[in-house]
Amino acid sequence: MNVLVFLIPVSIFLGMLGLVLFVWTMKRGQYDDPEGAAQRILSGQYDDKPAED
Repeated sequence: MNVLVFLIPVSIFLGMLGLVLFVWTMKRGQYDDPEGAAQRILSGQYDDKPAED
């Protein structure tokens, strides 16, 4: 039972770390265009640069 005193804070810390990393990826726009990469790979044009706005 003494190990729970150590494991509960570690699990809470890892959960919070995962949440912070998820929010960070959301703010960086990792999930903005999930279909774009799939469409670009099927197109006939090859481009190695990201699309310009």
